[in-house]
Amino acid sequence: MIRLIDLTKRYGSFTAVNRMSLEIPAGELFGFLGPNGAGKTTTLRMIAGILRPTSGIIEVRGIDIHRRPLAAKARLGYIPDRPFVYDKLTGAEFLRFAAALYGQQGPVIERRIDELLELFELAPWKNELTESYSHGMRQKLIISGALVHRPDVIVVDEPMVGLDPKSARLLKDLFRGFTARGGTVLMSTHTLETVEGMCDRIAIVYGGQIAACGTMAELREQTESEGLGIEDLFLKLTGGLPTRSLDAVLGD
Repeated sequence: MIRLIDLTKRYGSFTAVNRMSLEIPAGELFGFLGPNGAGKTTTLRMIAGILRPTSGIIEVRGIDIHRRPLAAKARLGYIPDRPFVYDKLTGAEFLRFAAALYGQQGPVIERRIDELLELFELAPWKNELTESYSHGMRQKLIISGALVHRPDVIVVDEPMVGLDPKSARLLKDLFRGFTARGGTVLMSTHTLETVEGMCDRIAIVYGGQIAACGTMAELREQTESEGLGIEDLFLKLTGGLPTRSLDAVLGD
């Protein structure tokens, strides 16, 4: 469902993503981990078609996103790390706008909008301007906008930020149900426990490259780290903690 071949993104002399190759099949919930600056968000934005890669290939359901961008994006829902909405639209208007970007409108979409607003407990604010929405409400509206056109693939960057525990659990269940029905979810987050508990496979990214990829058992085998949890594996693969600097800060 998602395929990356030698994906590279450079900004001048700086290489943010360095010849990354990855394949995520249908029905998989895939976790994408890495420290700040590792290239995660850049990679997700390239998959979503927001950034153009310097080189390499991105395929969504076998469609090259840069040769056939509209066809690829029609099958993809993108949830960014910052919930941007248009303040002078109501919640319902925002979702109608999102659906219209994919050429969808009419009674079927109106029912879909009502279903999503009800699911995320936004129905009472359906006709309120989004400028009055809290951060968590905006996040739920953005998630709804990514689902309104019924995509096959969801790419999501920090999905739980701003969500209360009930909404976070709802989103986890939604992702599990989505992949159980054959969809694909690529999720980047700093919440390691969420990834360990939810994801079928995990990639740990460091320096714009995939340092390790697989199930938890496979990650332990690749790193010769029998019994380690995801936090210790993450630290082992990304350079550990800066103990000398820590001692200097805490010392007399």
